[in-house]
Amino acid sequence: MNPFITRLARPLAAAMLASVTSIAPLQANAAGFATSTTNATTIQEHTATANGVRLHYLQAGTGTDTPIVLLHGYAETSRMWRPLITQLSDQHAVIAPDLRGAGGSAKPASGYDKKTLAQDIHALVRSLGHKKVKIVGHDIGLMVAYAYAAQYPDEVESIVLMDAFLPGVGDWTTVWLLRDLWHFHFHGEVPLKLVDGRERIYFEHFWNDFAADPKHSVPEADRQFYAAAYAQPSGMRAGFEYFKAFEQDARDFAGFAQTKLTMPMLVLAGEKASGDFLIQQGRLVATQVDGRVIKGSGHWLMEEAPGQTIPALVEFLNRPAR
Repeated sequence: MNPFITRLARPLAAAMLASVTSIAPLQANAAGFATSTTNATTIQEHTATANGVRLHYLQAGTGTDTPIVLLHGYAETSRMWRPLITQLSDQHAVIAPDLRGAGGSAKPASGYDKKTLAQDIHALVRSLGHKKVKIVGHDIGLMVAYAYAAQYPDEVESIVLMDAFLPGVGDWTTVWLLRDLWHFHFHGEVPLKLVDGRERIYFEHFWNDFAADPKHSVPEADRQFYAAAYAQPSGMRAGFEYFKAFEQDARDFAGFAQTKLTMPMLVLAGEKASGDFLIQQGRLVATQVDGRVIKGSGHWLMEEAPGQTIPALVEFLNRPAR
């Protein structure tokens, strides 16, 4: 071969290899397994077996302050926390798992009561070498966060509950009997057939109708990602199981509520969603409650009102231990 062509071909091949390598994380990220860099914060993606189930999780930061665990809700995955992770990882190690049944985590047949989901997260936290954490949950995630704090109160420095409700606490059937009753019981063979291949249509109800303004709710790129995540084999079945477990959750939470939490609790609720209801529930289960209504927001606090939500979370989570 001509020496000039040989000299040219070698760097060209290296460049092509580098371009393929750079594309691979983007392709992997679409499936939920990659390393990405956002605003100079490297967010790594890992899997681990905890409590007998494979969990996928995001991880960032090596700060010396108390580690933070972020728990997503229904119709989303750990992806929802990426904007917050970048604001916390300079001072904290931050862990954002996909719950059992969601995203890149395994989707077993059972174990979707929030007490068990909390045990999953606790096993993951301990496997990572952390003994005490601050924990945040939105929607289904807030139920898991509460179950975590109730089972391991000495291992939780503070807790945040974000827009939904606690089954079994106070007048919780007021929420149960409202317009969303249908999806609390939407599980089984026929519902699965109805949503098969129509996952995006189904989730649009939540992303649009639970928002104060559907045009300022979950962004389009995230909708595509979440719809694909739940369309994975057993994804919708597992998602339905979160709601199927509510009656067991109510029994568990009624028992937990007999002993109030004593760590600081922040409750954030959308003005056009939970309103004051979740704050009232928080005061029934904890002694130190800072309750705030996010003005003008519906259920999707991180997406609808990041300017109010993220600073409130960062300020609360960066507080030193008392």
